[in-house]
Amino acid sequence: MPGEIAVLVNPAARGGRSRELLGPVLHRLRRGGAEVSVIVGESAADALTRARTAVAAGAGTLVAFGGDGLVHLAVQAVAGTGVPLGIVPAGTGNDIAAALGLTGRSPVAAADVVLGGGLRAVDAARTGDGEWFAGVLACGFDSRVNERANRMTWPPGMARYLLALAEELRSFRPIPFRITLDGPEGPEVIEREAMLVAVGNTSSYGAGMRVCPDAVADDGLLDVTILGAVSKGRFLRVFPQVYRGAHVAHPFVATGRARRITLEAPGVVAYADGERLGPTPLTCEIVPGALRVLVPAASGPGSPDLSGPGARRGEPESNVPAESAPDGPESRYR
Repeated sequence: MPGEIAVLVNPAARGGRSRELLGPVLHRLRRGGAEVSVIVGESAADALTRARTAVAAGAGTLVAFGGDGLVHLAVQAVAGTGVPLGIVPAGTGNDIAAALGLTGRSPVAAADVVLGGGLRAVDAARTGDGEWFAGVLACGFDSRVNERANRMTWPPGMARYLLALAEELRSFRPIPFRITLDGPEGPEVIEREAMLVAVGNTSSYGAGMRVCPDAVADDGLLDVTILGAVSKGRFLRVFPQVYRGAHVAHPFVATGRARRITLEAPGVVAYADGERLGPTPLTCEIVPGALRVLVPAASGPGSPDLSGPGARRGEPESNVPAESAPDGPESRYR
C-alpha cells in the first residue's frame, strides 16, 4: 500500500511474547519500501488517541499488531474513514483475523499481505454510544466470567479465565433478556431467560468458539445466537460444541439475523471483541462496508470477491468511499 504505514502495537499481547515478533515485521515492511511508524500508547485510551491522530494526519494504512482487543482499538480509529486496516495476528485470540483469512501464516507473511494484499470492504457494528466492533458482542454467562476474571489478580493468563469460569458457574442463574431485532422482515421482540446472547458480525470469539457459525463479515446483517435457560449439567455438555458451531442444532438455542439489535437484561455487562463495552440496555447496528481491510490477494478463479460487501448474501453496497486514502506526512509516533 502507498503512503505511510502506522503500526499499532500491544506490547502485552501473548503475555509479552509478541514483542520478539515485532522486529521482523517492521523490517519486512520497511524492506518492502514502506515508511513505517510505530504507535505504542501509555494506555488503551492514549493509544487510540495516537492512532486517530495518525489517521487524521494522513497515514496510508493503520496496522493492528496484536489480537482481537487491539483490532477493536484500531477499528475505532479507521471505521468509516476509508483508511485501510491491516492486521498482523499476534494475540492470544485472533478471531477477527481468522474470519478474514489472515491466520495460519507467520507474522512476516501477514506483513506481506499488508504490502501486497487486496482490499476487502467489511461491515462493522456501531453501538448507541458510538463504539464500533468488528467481531462478536456477547453478554450473559461469558461476559460475567470476563467481569470476574478482570477482578482477579491471580493466576496469570488463561488459568485465571478458567478459574473465573468455574467460580461463576457455581452461582450463575439464567438471565431474563428482552431482545429486539430490526431485520429484513420487520421488528421482532424476544423475551426469554437465557444463559447468554451473542451478536456476531463474524462467527467466532474466545480463540475459536464459533458462537454465531453462519455470520459473514460483509453481508450487511448481524447474526444473533440465544442460548436458552438450561440446567448447568446440560450447559456444560452442550457449550463445548460451540467450537464446531454444532450448538445451534439444539432446540433450546435460537438464532436470527437483523440490521439493528437491542439487548436488555438486568445486571448484565456486554463485551465485544473481548473488550468491555458496558451495561445493557445496549443497541448495535450494522454499518455495511465501514471497514476496508487488507486481505490475501485473490489468486485465481473461484477466489472470494475482495472488492465489496455482500459476498454471500447480496446485501446493500458499501457506504464508505472506495477511493484510497491519501498518502500522509511523517508520523510523530516512532
